[in-house]
Amino acid sequence: MASKHVVCRLSELPPGQRRIVTIEGRSIGVLNIAGTLRALRNSCPHQNAPLCLGLVRGTTSASKPYEVIYGREDEIIKCPWHGWEFEIATGRSVFNPHKVLVRTYEVTVERPEDEDPSVETYPVTVEDGLVVVHV
Repeated sequence: MASKHVVCRLSELPPGQRRIVTIEGRSIGVLNIAGTLRALRNSCPHQNAPLCLGLVRGTTSASKPYEVIYGREDEIIKCPWHGWEFEIATGRSVFNPHKVLVRTYEVTVERPEDEDPSVETYPVTVEDGLVVVHV
């Protein structure tokens, strides 16, 4: 069974941002792609470059001579050293998806253990010795 590791609060990782963390000796990149959280090993299989520092973008595909179509926006990460491209969701390489890949990890958003959803709370402040509840 996989172990759980808290990376940050969701508010600290807004869409378009990423965070590189070390978990159990592995460098892992956690990316927020338009509200979808993804995590993958921060190591390109080519020469161990910090993959998760690369550009997140789409890719091009040819259809007719002299025509190039751009697609898959925000689905591809490009290695910053030599340009190898990988699907963020699966870790598979764009150029050889059956043999070259990067490890991906499951990411979930969970309620903090100290937060009980069944208890309604109100902000409290102390003013001149008086306790004030703001409803």
